[in-house]
Amino acid sequence: MKALVLSGGMGLRLRPFSHSMPKQLIPVANKPVLVHVVEGLRTLGITEVGVVVGDRAEMIEGVLGDGSDLDVKITYIPQDAPHGLAHCVAIARDFLGDDDFVMYLGDQMLPDGITELARDFRTERPDAQVVVHQVADPRAFGVAEVAADGRVVRLVEKPESPVSDLAVVGVYFFTAAIHQAVAAISAGHRGELEITDAIQWLVSSGADVRARVYRGFWKDTGRVDDVLECNRELLDRLKPSVRGDVDDASELIGAVVVEEGARIVRSRVVGPAVVGAGALVEDSDVGPHTAIGRDCVLSGTDVGYTIVQDGATVRNVASVRASVIGRDASVTSAPAGGGHRLVVGDHSRIEVAA
Repeated sequence: MKALVLSGGMGLRLRPFSHSMPKQLIPVANKPVLVHVVEGLRTLGITEVGVVVGDRAEMIEGVLGDGSDLDVKITYIPQDAPHGLAHCVAIARDFLGDDDFVMYLGDQMLPDGITELARDFRTERPDAQVVVHQVADPRAFGVAEVAADGRVVRLVEKPESPVSDLAVVGVYFFTAAIHQAVAAISAGHRGELEITDAIQWLVSSGADVRARVYRGFWKDTGRVDDVLECNRELLDRLKPSVRGDVDDASELIGAVVVEEGARIVRSRVVGPAVVGAGALVEDSDVGPHTAIGRDCVLSGTDVGYTIVQDGATVRNVASVRASVIGRDASVTSAPAGGGHRLVVGDHSRIEVAA
């Protein structure tokens, strides 16, 4: 079985970060989401991975390379513009051949793994198998109507009156039957080739389309709040490890990872938390569920439930909470009596205490 990973989307909901980086490269627990995805695929025994890329292909290739560091072989498949998920299947036809494959959206996080779902597909080999997850309010998702035997009866995109609570997750298993379905459909109202239309074509044609429920943690990391929640979930699974330097005046409490070359000076770090390689934390308090990237500097700062991306600096700022600080950004306190000085990029959101 091969894998097709989709990484060409624009990430409008993740602005301003997606202005300067693909949304699939946002770090969660100090590792890009896309790396988490590929590592998860490798646990399924998959070694051939096709990655659909858009106009930021070089950045994605810079992280994944040829896949050898992740023990897979990666083939990059360029897409000139986002034309829909089914279009990705169409342009990947040469790579996929007639092999079975799993299609995985590159911004999805399923850290509990899909091993059992993959085993079901390999054993039973339906024409298609969609992964669904029970949600409280399915109206914001594609929803699967599923018979008692697990067969998909119908797929409905963002219904006003959902027939079930089973939201379609961005992971799909296909046999070569999907190629006929993709060739048979036309662009939908958004002007894109929708994978839901292709799957519905299979259902209507009498093909064997099944749904399997994923019961673990699932997040689409398309929004900042979801990225923070996903970061918290993964940090909760940390095992403590100290490979950097921690001075005698500092205190580590709970599951804390201090990567090689990082330094903790006169500071308190309460886990779960990770301090990236080459980072400096001095005279600071770092609270739970915080991920500090590589080569960051935190000085005189109190930060918690936050992601600080590579190369960022935070100096003399109290009570930073539920925040995502971008790469090489600088956050400092204003001079006494000087008020707030903000340099804010497009589509940013700033909350300032009165």
